[in-house]
Amino acid sequence: MSKKINVDTAEEKVPDTVQDLAHYFFHQGTNFNSYDYLGVHKVSVGYVFRVWAPNAHEIFVVGDFNSWERRNPMTRITEMGVWECLIETENSLEDQKYKFLIISSSGEHYKADPYAKYSETGLKTASIIHTKTDFDWADSTWFSHRKKSIENGYWDVPLNIYEMHLASWRKKDPNNSEDEGYYSYREIADMLVPYVKELGYTHVELLPITEFPYYASWGYQVTGYFAPTSRFGTPEDFKYFINKLHTNGIGIILDWVPAHFPKDEHGLCEFDGAPLYEYQGADRMEHREWGTRCFDVGRNEVQCFLISSALYWLREFHIDGLRVDAVASMLYLDYAREPGEWVPNVYGTNLNLEAQAFFQKLNKAVFGELPDVLMIAEESTAFAKVTNPVHEGGLGFNFKWNMGWSNDMFDYVQCDPFFRKDKHDKLTFSLCYAFTENYILPVSHDEVVHGKKSLIDKMSGSYEQKFAGMRLFLTYQMAHPGKKMLFMGQEYGQFREWDFATELEWFMLDYPTHSDLKKFTSKLNNFYLETPQLWEVDFSWDGFEWIYPDMKDQNVVAFRRFDKQKNELIAVMNFSASEIGDLWIPAKESSYKVAFTTEGESGETLRARKEKWGERFVHLKLAPLSAVMLLPNKKRTK
Repeated sequence: MSKKINVDTAEEKVPDTVQDLAHYFFHQGTNFNSYDYLGVHKVSVGYVFRVWAPNAHEIFVVGDFNSWERRNPMTRITEMGVWECLIETENSLEDQKYKFLIISSSGEHYKADPYAKYSETGLKTASIIHTKTDFDWADSTWFSHRKKSIENGYWDVPLNIYEMHLASWRKKDPNNSEDEGYYSYREIADMLVPYVKELGYTHVELLPITEFPYYASWGYQVTGYFAPTSRFGTPEDFKYFINKLHTNGIGIILDWVPAHFPKDEHGLCEFDGAPLYEYQGADRMEHREWGTRCFDVGRNEVQCFLISSALYWLREFHIDGLRVDAVASMLYLDYAREPGEWVPNVYGTNLNLEAQAFFQKLNKAVFGELPDVLMIAEESTAFAKVTNPVHEGGLGFNFKWNMGWSNDMFDYVQCDPFFRKDKHDKLTFSLCYAFTENYILPVSHDEVVHGKKSLIDKMSGSYEQKFAGMRLFLTYQMAHPGKKMLFMGQEYGQFREWDFATELEWFMLDYPTHSDLKKFTSKLNNFYLETPQLWEVDFSWDGFEWIYPDMKDQNVVAFRRFDKQKNELIAVMNFSASEIGDLWIPAKESSYKVAFTTEGESGETLRARKEKWGERFVHLKLAPLSAVMLLPNKKRTK
């Protein structure tokens, strides 16, 4: 048995040899390759296992290879709690299952490996030895494109994201509500790529695929931060999925969850018999609303664990970006806590200073190595400078979800058009802050569940009006400053709310109204890709100019969008249920083409009329619940 060490007073010595550097930097909070050190690794004489567990008295590696018996004790090799065991063998242990049996003051606990690259799933919870790293990547052209197209950041390129949940996009048995019956990563990739290319999306964003036991958590209660869920296959199968998207010009973003983790016995919760990965104080330890534990992001080893996880997916799996979940829950000490349940910071405020420093450290590490990836914050408050660089005092993300825009728009479109004049500010308020951050306009999974209705069912009015309102909503989203995101199923107007347990209602495409909406979405997305005015200057007033912000009685807004060469696009939206028969738009050019319309065909030429006071105007008629986008009749920069 190893001697007990007081972990509160232990200090790590400066390393004497190069071999000591990995655990030295791990305890210092700067080993962002910690997955190459901890976990299980193939060596010349067998396999070496390492785990961080400073409160443990004894640890054994148990698994298929030793009949799950206590034959392989681990040795504590650092005072701050790293343990190691070498299993010498000439035989391959690949794909054999294992756990750490941790013995501490609180008893015996069988724990999965926090650094496992592959794991069982669902009710089975063992880690799986998987040290293979070879994969024949073929996405060098994609990476050249990614690097070249975003030399100045992602800000001036089109970004249109298709958010999806792998388990419920399609299932082999559509009516199977159990945690089974899935297509593999490879099968989904082969179906998904032509669909996404047809629809004109630039990126696919996946709800978490990091291993998780609880199916109904949608992947947000993670137990394996380095393991793609084995529900859909092996790590190599997931690499095939990514490679398939990349070789077809489609980027991929992962939802990543550094805020909290579940309390499953085999997981991170009180990993070595006491709080370790989670905060120790009752004021921060639990997220009671979600029934989970909160990561102690002020602890050096936890920082290494999370930042290494982020970089692991970006490096080893060629992921193009991470959407960081629940950022607000980490930034505020009083998030989902009542007065008296939280303790202010040293300045007497509710800001979690450790979380702020963690995000800055995370983004500096990511962009210092991979400047051409996406780091997207799901941050639901008005926290300042989320997308400002760290050296300017910001958190360092390059994008943030604009959930305020989403909530305002959902409130607006659910209102009967007769009363919308009283909610006109819901259409226009977002422009008061649109350029304070780099925003993505999200229609996410969270907004089409739990009684909130699907996007098309949010639309006010009759069946036909809902489809007209849907086309109008999508066009307004596309014309509004900011990048775009739409959750699966909304592209063709699924009426039922999203159900994680069953696949999307693909049969609805047998109905003309739904198949026509899918065609419309594809047409709109591809128009977006071809029109720099809609994406080149998304985060500055240089790319936007109001024409009519205040026509609340008519439920109309009109504005201009500009590209870098100051080429203009005019967008006009009629959110009323009545025709607008006499609308005059100030014109900068002599004639315009109807480049896109939600009703009828585009291509019509509109000539500007010069009035006696010298100004020119274009005359428009707008159908109920419709939009048009006009381009000057001159050569357009693509």
